[in-house]
Amino acid sequence: MVRVKLPYHLQNLAGVGSELRLQVAEPVTAARILDALEAAYPMLRGTIREHGGGPRRAYLRFFACGEDFSHQPPDAPLPAAVAAGEEPFMVVGAIAGG
Repeated sequence: MVRVKLPYHLQNLAGVGSELRLQVAEPVTAARILDALEAAYPMLRGTIREHGGGPRRAYLRFFACGEDFSHQPPDAPLPAAVAAGEEPFMVVGAIAGG
């Protein structure tokens, strides 16, 4: 089971707590995690990435094992610790302003 942490506004929309557990097929990638997340919580479709599995939405970032995976190809394998459920895959709302 893969652990996924969501920002508060997406937790609220999905009606879940801060961390979810999802079954994701190997190899575990950001795209596969998001596919599983959108399948389990259809109300999140189009909130994290464009509808139909497109690119991630502006002002959202992906982190795992202390690394930023936001600009990695969505089909790039994530660290083994994420696949094993030892470390969460985090969807983080970026902070903007001046």
